[in-house]
Amino acid sequence: MARVVIGCSHGSEGPDSVVTAYLTAGAALDRGDEVVMWLTSEGVRCALDGYVAPIREGMEPPVQRVHDQFAEKGGRFYVCPVCFNDRGLSDSELVSNAELKGATPLMEFVGDGATVFSY
Repeated sequence: MARVVIGCSHGSEGPDSVVTAYLTAGAALDRGDEVVMWLTSEGVRCALDGYVAPIREGMEPPVQRVHDQFAEKGGRFYVCPVCFNDRGLSDSELVSNAELKGATPLMEFVGDGATVFSY
């Protein structure tokens, strides 16, 4: 099993980047990899309960579907605490597979190596 980090710095303002991040993460999970989506900038909002529902709604694939699949397959979110707090968000709104984790925990996940993608 490999470790994969998918960086996502976009939210509803970058729907194509968001869906591409989820699709890449889903493909890695399907391969049996351990996957963390590292959410920064506006991407931190993707870890808020209900936020992704309107993104690409009515398009294929809608972000809500790939978001749910990501969680069902065991994907996890590491949410940049600096970006999150700068936006005045509440950690009580985070989805169950999301944690506020900074660069040090991310580097611990990477360990001796990981494949990294950024969207």
